[in-house]
Amino acid sequence: MKNEIDSKLILQVFDIIRLQGEKKGESYFLQGIEASNDFDGYTVFLRDAQVQLSFGFHNQYHLDYEKDEHLEQFMLKLKAIKSLKPS
Repeated sequence: MKNEIDSKLILQVFDIIRLQGEKKGESYFLQGIEASNDFDGYTVFLRDAQVQLSFGFHNQYHLDYEKDEHLEQFMLKLKAIKSLKPS
């Protein structure tokens, strides 16, 4: 799978999880995805059990995963969250 993710998708999903998710500590959880950010808010993190995505300055991101199918499942979760109606 080609690792090109739309920065708009990342930020939209992060915002939806922050607004609609359950807060636990410094993180928010929604539909199997955890969303958090670093202390200054410039880097956001989205993760599930198999994939971690960090997104920061200049729309740069880093993905950490072992198998392509893990990334594919992660992306499906992000797209499902993006399709949620605002509460």
